Amino acid sequence: MRAHTPHPVPPAYHRGSRAVQARVGVRESAEHVARSITPGIRPVAAAFLEAQPMLMIGAADHGGRVWASLLTGAPGFTRATGPHTVSVAGGVPAYDPLADAITPDGTPVGTLALDPRTRRRMRLNGTARPSARGFTIEAEQVFSNCPKYLQKREWYGSDPTRPGTGTVRHGEELTPAQLRHVRAADTFFVASVASDGVDTSHRGGNPGFVRADGPRELSWRDYPGNAMFLTLGNLESDGRAGLLFLDWETGATLQLSGLAHTEYGPGGRVVRFRVERTAETPAGSPLRWSPPEYSPANPAAA
Repeated sequence: MRAHTPHPVPPAYHRGSRAVQARVGVRESAEHVARSITPGIRPVAAAFLEAQPMLMIGAADHGGRVWASLLTGAPGFTRATGPHTVSVAGGVPAYDPLADAITPDGTPVGTLALDPRTRRRMRLNGTARPSARGFTIEAEQVFSNCPKYLQKREWYGSDPTRPGTGTVRHGEELTPAQLRHVRAADTFFVASVASDGVDTSHRGGNPGFVRADGPRELSWRDYPGNAMFLTLGNLESDGRAGLLFLDWETGATLQLSGLAHTEYGPGGRVVRFRVERTAETPAGSPLRWSPPEYSPANPAAA
């Protein structure tokens, strides 16, 4: 096994994020928030990870397409095994677009642990390699985000049916049923990339906050956040992105891969996403969640 050689802590922001921060006028706020980003996993972060039954992960597949995927397991399937190391049991499911993405040479990944029960979330970005248990992540950036735009849900339990059972439906555009699902969504997850790695983030709002203008065209308003602009900064540098929509009550997942860019106007920022590939898994998650209690921070959907 190759020993891990410690490396300098990477800067909090790359050129793309700094450009967006400057454009919006939040550079000073962003530098203040950057102090919360650490290269290590603190005990409170380790305890939070180990209590979660799901983890979102973003990466590029062998063809360079970016996807956001859902991993699930009994609490403890994701756990810190050291101050800079996370072990994820089971790996990426064989039916997932990222099934073969994690290689022994190391794969940049962005992960998001989210607990709808408490509206808490934590992001951990780094490099993943296969392990006997599944895969291991060497952490480079670890930080928490505020509960803004997170819908509260209770975890009802897990369906005993094995995740991924049934046919995964692949396509190059959204079907009418998928369009209805997207338009009704109150949450999705977005993976984005840049030269310094991958990030996976959360987007939430009242149903209708995601617009589907056609089978290949989605858009959403970029609501005010923590001033980091990691996602928009990545899109400024590299437009590849992956979206993940969950059906919280049935366990179906819808993954989209494509290109995104941000438009700036007097009414605010709008992200436009063009679908290139789709993957719908009717039994993508065994987890079952309650209907949402919407975040009081959600703006009215336009």
